[in-house]
Amino acid sequence: MTNIAAIFKKEFRSYFNSPIAYIFITFFLGLSSWLFFRGFFLRNQAEMRDFFVFMPWIFMFFIPAVTMKLWAEEKKIGTIEILMTLPIRDYEVVLGKFFASFALLAVTVLLSLVIPLSVMYVGDPDGGIIITGYIGLLLMGGAYLAIGLCASTLTENQIIAFIFGIFTCFVLLIIGTDFVLYNAPDWLFPIFSYLGLGSHYSSILRGVLDSRDIIYYLSVIGFFLYLSTLAVESRKWR
Repeated sequence: MTNIAAIFKKEFRSYFNSPIAYIFITFFLGLSSWLFFRGFFLRNQAEMRDFFVFMPWIFMFFIPAVTMKLWAEEKKIGTIEILMTLPIRDYEVVLGKFFASFALLAVTVLLSLVIPLSVMYVGDPDGGIIITGYIGLLLMGGAYLAIGLCASTLTENQIIAFIFGIFTCFVLLIIGTDFVLYNAPDWLFPIFSYLGLGSHYSSILRGVLDSRDIIYYLSVIGFFLYLSTLAVESRKWR
């Protein structure tokens, strides 16, 4: 745990020692607020469903932009060789980097609470749906982070890591949507429905936290973090 905490502190500080965190937070809050409030008063309903519905699409572009440098930059400038010679296990580095990026995401999501507070000021929204919606955001964001982190371990080019992260998130997001399910063979229907990030997120947005949805997201996170650890270890094999 000490090694994980050390990596976490190093990576988390690096976000705020550079413009990355400030740009990410500013653009994310600005874009999400604009997309939500531009139609909020036209709908004349004090609810946040639209905010939560388009958030996975915003995450799909913003989160890979945060994770693309986590390993790709280390490879490009050669600091990964120094990092791998330290008395620290590969999975500890992976977890430290993941927790640092997740902390940045959590800070950003918490700052967006100004949106539901504004909605509460003008109306009486369903607080339960807002709470479960934010939990769903963090679970979805954690899955995206793990995918982006894995993509960054596979290349030293940040742009390639960014594109691969977006592509993988996009595939897993839409694979469980009605459009894909209706056009898929019957035998693939239950598989696609379960594997889709979007289908589990939609389930959470109904206002009920199902243990199956939580286990699914934790499994996705664990799976891609495991792949990331294998990718890092493969450098030693070569």
